[in-house]
Amino acid sequence: MQAAHYVGGAFLPNDPATTTFPLVDPVDGSTVGQVPEATRETVDAAVRAARDALDGTWGATSPEERSAALHRIADEIQARFDAFVDAEVSDTGKPRELAATVDIPRAIGNFRAYADLLYGRPEQSYSTSVPGWSGSGQALNYTVRRPLGVVAVISPWNLPLLLLTWKVAPALAAGNTVVAKPSEETPSTATLLAEAIDAAGLPAGAFNLVHGHGTNAAGAFLTSHPDVDAIAFTGESATGSAIMREAANHLTPVSFELGGKNAAVIFADADLEAAVEGTVRSAFTHSGQICLCTERVYVERSRYEEFVSLLGARARELTDYGPMISAAHRDKVLSYYRLAVEEGATVVAGGKAPHFGDRRDEGFYVEPTVLTGLPQHARTVQEEVFGPVCHIAPFDTEEEAVRLANDSRYGLAATVWTRDLSRAHRVAPRIDAGIVWVNCWNLRDLRTPFGGVKDSGIGREGGTYSLDFFSEPVNVCIQV
Repeated sequence: MQAAHYVGGAFLPNDPATTTFPLVDPVDGSTVGQVPEATRETVDAAVRAARDALDGTWGATSPEERSAALHRIADEIQARFDAFVDAEVSDTGKPRELAATVDIPRAIGNFRAYADLLYGRPEQSYSTSVPGWSGSGQALNYTVRRPLGVVAVISPWNLPLLLLTWKVAPALAAGNTVVAKPSEETPSTATLLAEAIDAAGLPAGAFNLVHGHGTNAAGAFLTSHPDVDAIAFTGESATGSAIMREAANHLTPVSFELGGKNAAVIFADADLEAAVEGTVRSAFTHSGQICLCTERVYVERSRYEEFVSLLGARARELTDYGPMISAAHRDKVLSYYRLAVEEGATVVAGGKAPHFGDRRDEGFYVEPTVLTGLPQHARTVQEEVFGPVCHIAPFDTEEEAVRLANDSRYGLAATVWTRDLSRAHRVAPRIDAGIVWVNCWNLRDLRTPFGGVKDSGIGREGGTYSLDFFSEPVNVCIQV
């Protein structure tokens, strides 16, 4: 898949004068393509095209027309399903089954969900008594919603298509135009999405795509642009802070889904086999490169040793796992493995780079890793690693479990494992997290709010929460 900018309804040619950077396969470290680096002029052209579409054909569309357009986009993704899977696997190195059963179907689902949400959405109205005014002494107040305008969408490399469409779909549904910039590590499915949107017949400029890096490059050019009306970003907390500083210059609204150092709390009465298997999923899916993954596990002391033994054994059994996204990220994760040992950790499983005896040895793999023995203040317990690693510690009381789970500057997600329904209802609301799963992990209903607290984000995505962010309420008051 050859990455290309898509601006004003056309793919820009990658001529020899275009600055490019290599696209690297994380499985074996080989260079598989070149990606164009957007200049400030390219970003300006994309924002201008988005503004023109907002003032023109796309801005005049009805909710019914936008709903039909989103369904057409979903159809076009479905028609290219295998190509999307190939591109996702090539860019990220994730197992093909994961891309084919989660990432691409969810992208299709994102467009269909927001297409359907446009129908039957209620608007508020109030009959207001105004004694002493001329006429009937009554007024009618009702609320309508207008699009924010040109929206910048910045998406990460871990779930490239899923998280890009999670923002693009509601932004378009609400009537905005979009300029998207995917991660420089994963440009391919974004380019395919531009093809699908083009084939779906959206007006030129409704969706635009630019590639490039973030700092002092395409990402910064876009988020600091004075004609961008809103920014939706998923990525690291530090990057979110930098974007927020730029957005403050123009008072640009932001929606951020940022990092996580997510906790699992496992009580003695839990189904231990289910808790172990659930933690295998929550700690090691996509090699831990999901913001929702569990990196801190707290187990009631009477079941602690048993749980450590079972989870360590399961981690050692894992073979079908993908690489880190890049050599730099692999080195970062391995540096945390070394730091954990320096801090006094016991390595129950993993802890190093694996040896396969094939081309993967040139790639960016690290072993699924289970640690114990660290104090709560250790850096490895407090800092987001974003790799296939978790640290397990014991607790003695429910109060202690909640305190440990909340002892983090992050607050994205958590899991609670217990058979006691009353305990589940007591504990879950007390955990500082935007979403708490009980006896499961990553079970999502796209209508529900999604986002974090503390350093894990600002705002909520999902269902009408996304539509609310991407639109502005306007109250109309009419004296009757």
